[in-house]
Amino acid sequence: MAENKDMFNAYTEESIRSLDWREHIRLRPGMYIGKLGDGSSMDDGIYILIKEVVDNCIDEHMMGFGKQIDIKVSEHSVTVRDFGRGIPLGKVVDVVSKINTGAKYDSKAFQKSVGLNGVGTKAVNALSSYFKVTSVREGKAKAAEFERGVLTKEHKETGTSEPNGTLVTFSPDDTVFKNYHYIPDFLENQIWNYCFLNAGLIINFNGQKFISKNGLLDLLQRKTNPDDLRYPVIHLKGEDIEVAITHENQYGEEYYSFVNGQHTTQGGTHLAAFREAFVKTVRDFYKKDYDATDIRASICAAIAVRVQEPVFESQTKTKLGSITVSEGGQSMKAFVLEFLSKQLDDYLHRNSSAADALKKRIEQSERERKELAGIKKLANERAKKANLHNKKLRDCRVHMNEEYSGKQKEELVSKQKETTIFITEGDSASGSITKSRNVETQAVFSLRGKPLNCYGLTKKIVYENEEFNLLQHALNIEEGMEGLRYNNIVIATDADVDGMHIRLLMLTFFLQFFPDLVKNGHVYILETPLFRVRNKQQTIYCYSEEEKQKAVKKLGNKPEITRFKGLGEISPEEFGQFIGDDMRKSPIIPSQEMPVAKMLEYYMGKNTQHRQDFIISNLRYEKDLVEEAEEAKA
Repeated sequence: MAENKDMFNAYTEESIRSLDWREHIRLRPGMYIGKLGDGSSMDDGIYILIKEVVDNCIDEHMMGFGKQIDIKVSEHSVTVRDFGRGIPLGKVVDVVSKINTGAKYDSKAFQKSVGLNGVGTKAVNALSSYFKVTSVREGKAKAAEFERGVLTKEHKETGTSEPNGTLVTFSPDDTVFKNYHYIPDFLENQIWNYCFLNAGLIINFNGQKFISKNGLLDLLQRKTNPDDLRYPVIHLKGEDIEVAITHENQYGEEYYSFVNGQHTTQGGTHLAAFREAFVKTVRDFYKKDYDATDIRASICAAIAVRVQEPVFESQTKTKLGSITVSEGGQSMKAFVLEFLSKQLDDYLHRNSSAADALKKRIEQSERERKELAGIKKLANERAKKANLHNKKLRDCRVHMNEEYSGKQKEELVSKQKETTIFITEGDSASGSITKSRNVETQAVFSLRGKPLNCYGLTKKIVYENEEFNLLQHALNIEEGMEGLRYNNIVIATDADVDGMHIRLLMLTFFLQFFPDLVKNGHVYILETPLFRVRNKQQTIYCYSEEEKQKAVKKLGNKPEITRFKGLGEISPEEFGQFIGDDMRKSPIIPSQEMPVAKMLEYYMGKNTQHRQDFIISNLRYEKDLVEEAEEAKA
């Protein structure tokens, strides 16, 4: 009782604080740019910063001002230049430093803009150690410089011969984004999306020119392998809506959804409307009540809509919440259905070969589903008997408390993006991770021995193989990505030959049966130190031979060097340092040059002469490693 009284007395007027815009953004960056991260995930904050700046350029282009955007990204600096109208010179400082300030509140000026709340560039400014904005309008230029949101220099207006537009340069604050690095593939994917959604727009990125002439048709052709398509990509365009659709031979459903040029990675009302409308249109066309899962099985599709004043579920705009396409207008569901029921139906009537191929794909999925029905039932019963959550899976509290409701449930759902499952080999490795993990958001799944090489096998094996069946249940991906229980799937194996082999076998499993998990950036490889170099004063963990040589040179006096041969050799106390906020993990990014099917055939298929030649030409003998180590030491 006394304790409660003390707490009551401690809650006074002095307990109430009012933060200015800069302090609030820096105190709660996740509200504005999602998770921070180090750049190993495509939705990490450092990419959102770039997106927020480029989104403004795209809005100018959509309004008919500026056909080109120049982007330069170096190790720790970003420069974005558009050729739009430029910020009104008298408002250059306010637009990037006063919250809720911008032109997008005037719907006449920005009818279908990406951002409507005047936050984007302010967040970039507040979270950058250096930020400079320059606006050019009608022969005059105005610039301002900031450090972590604080104005350090406001330049006077000057004359210039530069074309109209806005130039922004910033360096992400390394006290907020620790050990960050940009992955070129993620940046290029982000830039390609802008081009696909704005046909004819030219983006120059680090000296390379990006342009799309055919919009979402180009997107799907880039994301698919022509040899795997059951019929050519169907490309349909209407007022404020564009779709591209095809079916492949792979498992799962793959979607790319966009709103006003924004990549909604978590979908939303427009994607839900598309999935439902596609099923209804197909049923009506064939006059047969096919199962929805059979119609959508192996689909690869993209949808882009433009709506007035879109409502997103968060500042990062990854999921659309709007239920109408305009204020007081048609519902999103009716809008998409009306478009597909007319345009797709017309296309299928005019293209009988595509209609026949789609029908065959649906009927094939129907046969496969029925063949699996009995096997799935037995597999589900086996999974229950195996007592998955006690023997194979050490779950995290976010999911252990799934029965909660109300506010507690909302808080748990908000942590979903932070959830990670480590797939480990053997008891020793899983034991170390289990003891050192963050039990709130990190789970551990323990493999028993080496998984099966499932290349070329049907999905039947997923249910018949105990390891695959239990892993599928742990991830909750039997019915697709929507039920995925962990945002990050991290393969944690030893850095030896056996560990590398297990990695390949697990990647084959995901790419063969659940490729959308990989393509959407959910699968990673855990990086753990190979060496520990220490003396009495300092301990340095090294992830490569080069890092080890530098550590030895730094510590001097013959420090103690330990080579970690397996994860089980790293104590739980040490392991906690490697799977926390500074965890190093490498994303699995499928090659754009080699389709997944061909890649699996090459590396996991029969032992072809081509693969033997590749292995021999890339062998690294012990003498090579010694020479490299000596060079690094020198």
